[in-house]
Order: sequence, then structure tokens, then C-alpha cells
Amino acid sequence: MASKQFRAADISGFPSVPEAQGSVHQDDQALARLRADYPGHRIWRSVRGNGLLGDWCATLHDPAAGMDPTVIRSTAEKLRDALIKEKYRAEAKY
Repeated sequence: MASKQFRAADISGFPSVPEAQGSVHQDDQALARLRADYPGHRIWRSVRGNGLLGDWCATLHDPAAGMDPTVIRSTAEKLRDALIKEKYRAEAKY
């Protein structure tokens, strides 16, 4: 019986994909841009029960940057639009 060769990604239980092998995924770039553009929020991705990435989330850390404690959207673009609105809401407050 031939032995199966495992790569590190196979052993960990995650699929072996180009992102796991060092290339930058476009979602990683979008996440980095959001974090740079909205330092008053902690920007992150949720993880679904199946281990895949889910919604785009922003948790407020600077009250001057928004009103809602957490903003959740299905895409990076929708989260960016929501954070723009949050910024205007915070500015109107002060």
C-alpha cells in the first residue's frame, strides 16, 4: 500500500490553497486597506462554523470614529460604506 504524502496544510486540517502557501489573497489586501483607513475601529473577519471566513466586522475603539459598537456587513465594500456613514454620524454628534 502506497503511503500518502501530507503537506503541512493537509495535516492541520485546512485545505492546501495558494493563500496558505504565501501568496497574498485579495481579501487580505482589502482587510489591510480597511484597517489603514479606519484606525478607530478594529477590523476583522468572522469565521463560520465550517471554518471558512464569513462577514466583515468592525468594532469601535474610538468614539470619535463612529456610533455603533460593532458593524457587520457581508462584503468589504459594504463595510467600507457603513464605516463612512459611521464617521459622519460621529461627526454630527460632536
